Amino acid sequence: MSTEANLDAFVALEAVDFGYGDEAIVDGVDWALPRGAFHCLVGRSGSGKTTLLKLAAGLLAPRRGLVRIDGAALEGPGPRIGFVFQQPTLLDWLSVLDNVLLPLSLKRSVGEADRETARALLDRVGLSAFAARHPAQLSGGQQSRVAVARALITQPALLLLDEPFAALDALTREELQDDLLALCGLQATTVLFVTHDIGEAVYLADRVAIMAGGRLHHDLAIDLPRPRARAMRYGPAFNALCRELRQAMDAAP
Repeated sequence: MSTEANLDAFVALEAVDFGYGDEAIVDGVDWALPRGAFHCLVGRSGSGKTTLLKLAAGLLAPRRGLVRIDGAALEGPGPRIGFVFQQPTLLDWLSVLDNVLLPLSLKRSVGEADRETARALLDRVGLSAFAARHPAQLSGGQQSRVAVARALITQPALLLLDEPFAALDALTREELQDDLLALCGLQATTVLFVTHDIGEAVYLADRVAIMAGGRLHHDLAIDLPRPRARAMRYGPAFNALCRELRQAMDAAP
Protein backbone atom coordinates (compact mmCIF):
# COMPACT_ATOMS: atom_id res chain seq x y z
CA MET A 1 0.00 0.00 0.00
CA SER A 2 1.32 3.43 -0.88
CA THR A 3 2.40 5.92 1.76
CA GLU A 4 -0.10 8.40 0.33
CA ALA A 5 -2.95 5.92 0.88
CA ASN A 6 -1.70 5.28 4.41
CA LEU A 7 -1.76 8.98 5.22
CA ASP A 8 -5.41 9.13 4.13
CA ALA A 9 -6.32 6.29 6.54
CA PHE A 10 -7.33 6.80 10.14
CA VAL A 11 -4.96 4.06 11.31
CA ALA A 12 -1.87 3.37 9.22
CA LEU A 13 0.98 0.95 9.78
CA GLU A 14 3.87 1.71 7.47
CA ALA A 15 6.47 -1.04 7.02
CA VAL A 16 6.21 -1.84 10.73
CA ASP A 17 8.78 -4.28 12.06
CA PHE A 18 9.23 -5.63 15.58
CA GLY A 19 11.30 -8.41 17.07
CA TYR A 20 14.21 -9.41 19.24
CA GLY A 21 17.67 -9.84 17.80
CA ASP A 22 17.40 -11.64 14.47
CA GLU A 23 13.83 -12.79 15.17
CA ALA A 24 11.10 -10.75 13.45
CA ILE A 25 7.76 -11.18 15.23
CA VAL A 26 6.14 -8.53 13.01
CA ASP A 27 7.87 -8.35 9.65
CA GLY A 28 7.35 -5.23 7.52
CA VAL A 29 3.58 -4.90 7.93
CA ASP A 30 1.88 -2.23 5.81
CA TRP A 31 -1.82 -1.83 6.58
CA ALA A 32 -4.45 0.92 6.64
CA LEU A 33 -7.84 1.14 8.39
CA PRO A 34 -10.43 3.73 7.34
CA ARG A 35 -12.17 5.80 9.99
CA GLY A 36 -15.13 3.96 11.52
CA ALA A 37 -14.21 0.61 9.96
CA PHE A 38 -14.29 -2.70 11.81
CA HIS A 39 -11.28 -4.84 10.88
CA CYS A 40 -10.47 -8.32 12.18
CA LEU A 41 -7.11 -10.04 12.23
CA VAL A 42 -6.99 -13.84 12.29
CA GLY A 43 -4.13 -16.31 12.40
CA ARG A 44 -2.64 -19.22 14.24
CA SER A 45 -1.05 -18.89 17.67
CA GLY A 46 2.38 -17.31 17.44
CA SER A 47 1.69 -15.55 14.14
CA GLY A 48 2.26 -12.07 15.62
CA LYS A 49 -1.36 -10.90 15.99
CA THR A 50 -1.13 -9.68 19.60
CA THR A 51 2.23 -8.02 18.99
CA LEU A 52 0.78 -6.12 16.02
CA LEU A 53 -2.16 -5.03 18.17
CA LYS A 54 0.19 -3.73 20.88
CA LEU A 55 2.14 -1.80 18.24
CA ALA A 56 -1.10 -0.19 17.05
CA ALA A 57 -1.90 0.71 20.68
CA GLY A 58 1.48 2.30 21.35
CA LEU A 59 2.22 -0.32 24.01
CA LEU A 60 5.23 -1.41 21.94
CA ALA A 61 7.42 0.76 19.71
CA PRO A 62 8.41 -0.61 16.29
CA ARG A 63 12.10 -1.10 15.72
CA ARG A 64 11.47 0.04 12.15
CA GLY A 65 8.53 1.66 10.42
CA LEU A 66 5.81 3.94 11.71
CA VAL A 67 2.30 3.79 13.18
CA ARG A 68 0.02 6.76 12.48
CA ILE A 69 -3.31 7.61 14.09
CA ASP A 70 -5.30 10.20 12.17
CA GLY A 71 -2.13 11.23 10.31
CA ALA A 72 0.02 11.78 13.42
CA ALA A 73 2.87 9.46 14.40
CA LEU A 74 1.95 7.35 17.44
CA GLU A 75 4.30 7.96 20.36
CA GLY A 76 2.59 5.86 23.02
CA PRO A 77 -0.80 4.97 24.55
CA GLY A 78 -3.33 7.77 24.85
CA PRO A 79 -6.99 8.50 25.60
CA ARG A 80 -7.96 8.18 21.93
CA ILE A 81 -7.12 4.46 22.05
CA GLY A 82 -9.05 1.85 24.04
CA PHE A 83 -7.71 -1.66 24.62
CA VAL A 84 -9.53 -4.82 25.70
CA PHE A 85 -7.22 -7.67 26.72
CA GLN A 86 -7.78 -11.42 26.51
CA GLN A 87 -8.77 -11.43 30.20
CA PRO A 88 -11.11 -8.76 31.65
CA THR A 89 -8.43 -7.64 34.18
CA LEU A 90 -11.00 -6.02 36.48
CA LEU A 91 -9.97 -4.77 39.92
CA ASP A 92 -11.54 -7.03 42.55
CA TRP A 93 -11.86 -4.32 45.22
CA LEU A 94 -13.81 -1.92 42.99
CA SER A 95 -17.48 -2.09 42.14
CA VAL A 96 -18.57 -2.71 38.56
CA LEU A 97 -19.37 0.98 38.17
CA ASP A 98 -15.98 2.05 39.51
CA ASN A 99 -14.21 -0.47 37.26
CA VAL A 100 -15.88 1.14 34.25
CA LEU A 101 -14.86 4.57 35.52
CA LEU A 102 -11.25 3.54 36.20
CA PRO A 103 -9.67 5.07 33.03
CA LEU A 104 -11.18 8.44 33.98
CA SER A 105 -10.40 8.25 37.70
CA LEU A 106 -6.72 7.60 36.97
CA LYS A 107 -6.50 10.97 35.22
CA ARG A 108 -8.90 13.27 37.08
CA SER A 109 -11.77 13.52 39.53
CA VAL A 110 -14.89 11.70 38.40
CA GLY A 111 -18.11 13.71 38.34
CA GLU A 112 -21.78 12.82 38.20
CA ALA A 113 -21.84 13.24 34.41
CA ASP A 114 -19.13 10.59 34.20
CA ARG A 115 -21.14 8.27 36.40
CA GLU A 116 -24.19 8.77 34.20
CA THR A 117 -22.12 7.88 31.14
CA ALA A 118 -20.84 4.75 32.86
CA ARG A 119 -24.35 3.75 33.91
CA ALA A 120 -25.56 4.24 30.33
CA LEU A 121 -22.79 1.96 29.04
CA LEU A 122 -23.67 -0.69 31.63
CA ASP A 123 -27.30 -0.42 30.57
CA ARG A 124 -26.29 -0.94 26.93
CA VAL A 125 -24.57 -4.22 27.87
CA GLY A 126 -27.39 -5.37 30.14
CA LEU A 127 -25.61 -4.81 33.45
CA SER A 128 -27.32 -1.75 34.91
CA ALA A 129 -28.59 -3.85 37.84
CA PHE A 130 -25.03 -5.00 38.62
CA ALA A 131 -23.35 -1.61 39.04
CA ALA A 132 -22.78 -2.03 42.79
CA ARG A 133 -21.49 -5.61 42.59
CA HIS A 134 -17.84 -6.65 42.52
CA PRO A 135 -16.12 -8.73 39.81
CA ALA A 136 -16.15 -11.93 41.88
CA GLN A 137 -19.97 -11.75 41.84
CA LEU A 138 -20.11 -11.77 38.03
CA SER A 139 -19.96 -14.53 35.44
CA GLY A 140 -17.17 -14.59 32.86
CA GLY A 141 -19.44 -13.10 30.22
CA GLN A 142 -20.53 -10.32 32.54
CA GLN A 143 -16.91 -9.50 33.36
CA SER A 144 -16.15 -9.27 29.64
CA ARG A 145 -19.05 -6.85 29.19
CA VAL A 146 -17.63 -4.66 31.97
CA ALA A 147 -14.21 -4.71 30.28
CA VAL A 148 -15.73 -3.51 26.98
CA ALA A 149 -17.69 -0.76 28.76
CA ARG A 150 -14.52 0.33 30.57
CA ALA A 151 -12.63 0.57 27.26
CA LEU A 152 -15.38 2.75 25.79
CA ILE A 153 -15.85 5.15 28.74
CA THR A 154 -13.31 7.59 27.28
CA GLN A 155 -15.09 7.44 23.90
CA PRO A 156 -11.90 6.35 22.12
CA ALA A 157 -11.61 6.92 18.39
CA LEU A 158 -9.80 3.56 18.09
CA LEU A 159 -10.70 0.38 19.97
CA LEU A 160 -8.29 -2.58 19.97
CA LEU A 161 -9.41 -5.99 21.23
CA ASP A 162 -7.24 -9.06 21.74
CA GLU A 163 -9.41 -12.20 21.62
CA PRO A 164 -11.64 -10.87 24.42
CA PHE A 165 -14.36 -13.54 24.08
CA ALA A 166 -12.16 -16.59 23.49
CA ALA A 167 -12.81 -18.23 26.88
CA LEU A 168 -16.60 -17.86 26.77
CA ASP A 169 -19.28 -20.32 25.71
CA ALA A 170 -20.70 -19.98 22.20
CA LEU A 171 -24.03 -18.40 23.14
CA THR A 172 -22.50 -15.78 25.45
CA ARG A 173 -19.93 -15.05 22.79
CA GLU A 174 -22.60 -14.34 20.18
CA GLU A 175 -24.44 -12.02 22.59
CA LEU A 176 -21.22 -10.09 23.29
CA GLN A 177 -20.46 -9.78 19.59
CA ASP A 178 -23.83 -8.11 19.09
CA ASP A 179 -23.24 -5.84 22.10
CA LEU A 180 -19.86 -4.81 20.74
CA LEU A 181 -21.20 -4.02 17.28
CA ALA A 182 -24.01 -1.92 18.75
CA LEU A 183 -21.72 0.05 21.07
CA CYS A 184 -19.07 0.74 18.43
CA GLY A 185 -21.76 1.73 15.95
CA LEU A 186 -23.12 4.34 18.36
CA GLN A 187 -19.74 6.06 18.63
CA ALA A 188 -18.54 5.36 15.05
CA THR A 189 -15.47 3.75 16.62
CA THR A 190 -12.67 2.39 14.45
CA VAL A 191 -12.02 -1.18 15.58
CA LEU A 192 -9.21 -3.70 15.19
CA PHE A 193 -10.24 -7.05 16.66
CA VAL A 194 -7.85 -9.99 16.96
CA THR A 195 -9.36 -13.47 16.99
CA HIS A 196 -8.55 -17.05 16.03
CA ASP A 197 -12.23 -17.75 15.30
CA ILE A 198 -13.11 -17.51 11.60
CA GLY A 199 -16.88 -17.26 12.17
CA GLU A 200 -16.41 -14.47 14.70
CA ALA A 201 -14.22 -12.51 12.29
CA VAL A 202 -16.68 -12.82 9.40
CA TYR A 203 -19.64 -11.84 11.59
CA LEU A 204 -17.99 -8.74 13.05
CA ALA A 205 -15.78 -7.29 10.35
CA ASP A 206 -15.89 -5.10 7.28
CA ARG A 207 -12.55 -6.65 6.32
CA VAL A 208 -10.49 -9.57 7.62
CA ALA A 209 -6.76 -10.06 7.18
CA ILE A 210 -4.75 -13.18 7.89
CA MET A 211 -1.46 -13.00 9.76
CA ALA A 212 1.18 -15.70 9.36
CA GLY A 213 4.87 -15.58 10.11
CA GLY A 214 4.67 -11.94 11.17
CA ARG A 215 3.19 -10.81 7.85
CA LEU A 216 -0.29 -10.02 6.55
CA HIS A 217 -1.88 -12.22 3.90
CA HIS A 218 -5.20 -12.27 2.06
CA ASP A 219 -7.09 -9.11 3.07
CA LEU A 220 -10.73 -10.15 2.52
CA ALA A 221 -13.71 -7.77 2.19
CA ILE A 222 -16.80 -9.00 4.08
CA ASP A 223 -19.76 -8.14 1.86
CA LEU A 224 -22.55 -8.77 4.34
CA PRO A 225 -25.31 -6.28 5.22
CA ARG A 226 -25.34 -4.24 8.42
CA PRO A 227 -26.70 -4.38 11.01
CA ARG A 228 -25.56 -7.96 11.35
CA ALA A 229 -28.19 -10.51 12.39
CA ARG A 230 -27.57 -13.87 14.00
CA ALA A 231 -29.60 -15.67 11.32
CA MET A 232 -26.99 -14.76 8.69
CA ARG A 233 -24.54 -17.16 10.37
CA TYR A 234 -26.48 -20.01 8.74
CA GLY A 235 -26.77 -18.48 5.27
CA PRO A 236 -24.78 -19.42 2.14
CA ALA A 237 -23.00 -16.04 1.84
CA PHE A 238 -21.67 -16.25 5.41
CA ASN A 239 -20.52 -19.83 4.99
CA ALA A 240 -18.84 -19.06 1.66
CA LEU A 241 -16.82 -16.28 3.29
CA CYS A 242 -15.83 -18.57 6.17
CA ARG A 243 -14.75 -21.20 3.65
CA GLU A 244 -12.66 -18.71 1.66
CA LEU A 245 -11.00 -17.45 4.84
CA ARG A 246 -10.24 -20.98 6.04
CA GLN A 247 -8.74 -21.93 2.70
CA ALA A 248 -6.61 -18.80 2.73
CA MET A 249 -5.42 -19.60 6.27
CA ASP A 250 -4.49 -23.13 5.18
CA ALA A 251 -2.55 -21.70 2.23
CA ALA A 252 -0.68 -19.08 4.28
CA PRO A 253 2.98 -19.95 4.87
